[in-house]
Amino acid sequence: MTIELHFRLDLPPDEALRYYQGKARVVVVIADNGQQIQFPAEHIRPFIEQSGVQGYFSIQFDDDNKLLDLRRINS
Repeated sequence: MTIELHFRLDLPPDEALRYYQGKARVVVVIADNGQQIQFPAEHIRPFIEQSGVQGYFSIQFDDDNKLLDLRRINS
């Protein structure tokens, strides 16, 4: 079974740089349903821009909480 959650992420450029450089290893966000989600920072690297990271995201996990997919739905 796949679990899909949605969340908004707004990281300013200086904070996004910490994730890009590997200084911050884990992203912690609150999903729309109030659930806290934690996943490895390497998964947001493709979404980092000069302005940081902004957008509404969808994340999918399997039953063992393995991250299957992270995608930006809109910015």
